Amino acid sequence: MDEGILALLLVPLFLFLTFVAPIWLILHYRSKKQVSQGLSAEEFATINELAEKAEKMSDRIKTLEAILDSEAPQWRDRA
Repeated sequence: MDEGILALLLVPLFLFLTFVAPIWLILHYRSKKQVSQGLSAEEFATINELAEKAEKMSDRIKTLEAILDSEAPQWRDRA
């Protein structure tokens, strides 16, 4: 009886260590390598574009706040 249980435990363990673990390790270290290489040129360009849009949006918000300050000075108290 104990040999049957041992066999039931060893077979999946053997299959895991033979097939799953090596593939898992390869994929893990491949993703680590990609992360350590940094951003690609396309990712860097996208980040720069987003930063420019954020800066423009910040300028627009400042302009809108200035308009609201002059036309409705108490607008900040409503929030």
